[in-house]
Amino acid sequence: MRFVCRNFGLSDLARRGLTAQEAPLAVLLLDVEAELSVWDRGRPVWSEEAFPVAELAYHLARWVRGPAGGRGDFGLDSAQAESGLVRVVGCDGGWRVGSVLAPGVWTSPVGWDVLVAEIERFDRSVREGLAAVGVDPAFVLGP
Repeated sequence: MRFVCRNFGLSDLARRGLTAQEAPLAVLLLDVEAELSVWDRGRPVWSEEAFPVAELAYHLARWVRGPAGGRGDFGLDSAQAESGLVRVVGCDGGWRVGSVLAPGVWTSPVGWDVLVAEIERFDRSVREGLAAVGVDPAFVLGP
């Protein structure tokens, strides 16, 4: 299972009259967008253009830092999109990733350690993308 993001952009900051340096956290979380796809065993599971990847990285980082004993499923409840845009659910074989964009389509189960390693890799990828478009990536809390 792999999160892939590319083509970072800040499409709405100029419309808001803001620069990346002066935009508040809530605006950056929504306005930093990239094409996001989820892959499983070398095949795409789903893809979405102009996805709020900074918001996803932020919330995934907070989720993996939660108490391990009471960790439940993850669902991105984005301020700009429908709930469940990205879902991570526990199952008998580990954890699967899916989306309301592709109902009934899930990645193969992976263990918690594999999932966390992929979330950390995704976090680094988002941070690199942010830096490339002139945004200080410090606001994304890495795991």
